[in-house]
Amino acid sequence: MTYYNRILKSGLNPNRRSVLKGLAASAAASTLALPGYARAETAGKIKLGYISPTTGPLALFGETDGYTLQKIRAVLGGQLQSSNGKTYEIEILDRDSQSNPNKSSEIAGNLILNEEIHLLLPASTTDTILPAAEQAELYETPCLSSGAPWQAVVFPRGGGKQTFDWTYHFFWGLDEALNTFVGIWNGLETNKKVGMLFPQNIDGETWGNDEYGLPVPTKKAGYEVFVPGYFQPRTNDFSAQIAEFKKNNCEIIGGITYPDDLKTFVTQCNQQGFKPKAITVAAALLFPSGVEAMGPLGNGMSSEVWWTPAFPFKSSLTGQVSQDLATQWEADTKKQWTQPLGYSHALLEVAIDILKRSSDPLSREANRDAMAATDLQSLVGHIKFDGSPHKNICKTPIFGGQWVKGEKWPYDLKIVDNSVNQLFAPQQKIVPISW
Repeated sequence: MTYYNRILKSGLNPNRRSVLKGLAASAAASTLALPGYARAETAGKIKLGYISPTTGPLALFGETDGYTLQKIRAVLGGQLQSSNGKTYEIEILDRDSQSNPNKSSEIAGNLILNEEIHLLLPASTTDTILPAAEQAELYETPCLSSGAPWQAVVFPRGGGKQTFDWTYHFFWGLDEALNTFVGIWNGLETNKKVGMLFPQNIDGETWGNDEYGLPVPTKKAGYEVFVPGYFQPRTNDFSAQIAEFKKNNCEIIGGITYPDDLKTFVTQCNQQGFKPKAITVAAALLFPSGVEAMGPLGNGMSSEVWWTPAFPFKSSLTGQVSQDLATQWEADTKKQWTQPLGYSHALLEVAIDILKRSSDPLSREANRDAMAATDLQSLVGHIKFDGSPHKNICKTPIFGGQWVKGEKWPYDLKIVDNSVNQLFAPQQKIVPISW
């Protein structure tokens, strides 16, 4: 209850809330006056609350959110045409969680109680999504999220058996990510000996768990597993782990690390003459910057893939395919595309679809019902909450990828495994690391 108590004690002003109610009511009779758009009568103002980590240690996950919000606002032009025949003014209130779960909870409570939003959208990372979703469920506000393995959003709130009335989430699951790693390794000729690298933190303990972590599907697929103890994050010495991997002749390394630790590990592997055929880790290899930081040693690294320009799906909102989105991002920002870009777009795309279908987008209950009834082909795949694997979850595709030398950028991420989702063929076959 700490999240909830913090909100209730945070000084939310009931007078301000009353004023905002009055403003919302008068908006129904007001006219829209935005530069570049004709004045038009509206049926009221729809308010969305968007929360993402745009600063702090998780900022790379939120890097694409502000950019996408700007694009979607331009597409909407401040208005939404509802299927009920009415036109509404629409406002998206974006807030920074600062990579802090307590801050996310506080912001969510303020958006719900003070700003009186009609739909909450927490984007990217468990630290942002989970506390916001808890507030939404508590205060009966529809909440749609994406950007974290679905188990991380469901299991802490009842062990997977609890269902929710107000919160829905679309993303792939941890089990699928683990099976993707095995799929990547099955594409190589190896001795099937896997050394595993896990940090001493919640991520490492989850991925390294002997009941549901990476060792489980790896052993099931016929591989031998070697885990030489968990390492302390930001260590400067992986000699003990490397010695154990060399002693057991491990040709594959799997696990989860962050960029600095992976760079240290890979550099010391090279210095100590340990050259595995595959290094497949989560987290560190999600972003181009993490691979580039390793210099030439980044070539051949592999990981799970959320989204790439190779995804063939089309946006229901803009008509763009994934390659269009990536090309536009690179032209506008002069930066290489990054995996959260597709989900930044898809979260807003599905949210707009919900509001368009809602019988009354100014009603939280109607928006909740429209959210539960979602059946949309989006930029990241088909979004439908059909009860599998959980009432409030829709699973999206995940693939295996390998970083290879690029043409325009230092490295490109190519899909090399589709064993979990056969929606389209791999772009190329995985190749052994060659340092």
